[in-house]
Amino acid sequence: QVQLVESGGGLVQAGGSLRLSCAASGRTFSRYAMGWFRQAPGKEREFVAAISWSGGSTYYADSVKGRFTISRDNAENTVYLQMNSLKPEDTAVYYCAADVSRALSTLIRGYDYWGQGTQVTVSS
Repeated sequence: QVQLVESGGGLVQAGGSLRLSCAASGRTFSRYAMGWFRQAPGKEREFVAAISWSGGSTYYADSVKGRFTISRDNAENTVYLQMNSLKPEDTAVYYCAADVSRALSTLIRGYDYWGQGTQVTVSS
């Protein structure tokens, strides 16, 4: 049983930055691999970034590589997504997810728990 709550979304101009946070309630958070996904209106949910349970391995979608950074603070039970150089096409609801297998996955089915999502809107 893990509860995930995202925060930090909002409205930002193109080229700006936002930092999303995902707070987890589980005591074993540090043992979970974590991922960020996003879903734009009328589109399928897509992978954004993932981080291993130790934080030692990360993986990014090509569309965000070099602009977004995923990190985690296991002492605070929180995973972050730093988003820089934002583009209008980054506009979406962003979701964090936890994988109890501790594996790093880009697939929706690879994750067991999901947050409620936080809206990110990038204006041109």
